[in-house]
Amino acid sequence: MLSPIERLCEEKKIKLTENRKIIARVISDSTDHPDVDDVYSRSSKINPKIGIATVYRAVRMFEECGVIAKHDFGGKGKARYEVLEEHDHHDHLVNVESGEVHEFFSEELEKLKEKVALEMGFELVDHKLELYGRPVKK
Repeated sequence: MLSPIERLCEEKKIKLTENRKIIARVISDSTDHPDVDDVYSRSSKINPKIGIATVYRAVRMFEECGVIAKHDFGGKGKARYEVLEEHDHHDHLVNVESGEVHEFFSEELEKLKEKVALEMGFELVDHKLELYGRPVKK
């Protein structure tokens, strides 16, 4: 079975080497938002011959082809990645203490963003929302 990135590449007629397929599966199977070092570490466990340069090139290619999204949560200097599914819109809440990223979707928030754009004289065509917080101490 193809991973989401492999499927998107197939739809876009992008040929993948075996190493790129491994990297695609690693990113697709990630439940966190891995950085390149994470992708390299996980990929090299599957194929120890995969080099860091191969991972960088694959990630750049996937991003340029529009199959993964790049995030710089909190400006920490390390880009993190996730699959860019066309019908899977969600926003992010970043724990500033641990760096953990939580995905969420709120219909109410989506309607509010549309309303704000219209009130300012705009048709909303795209957006990205990142919230930053720390756990509430109980």
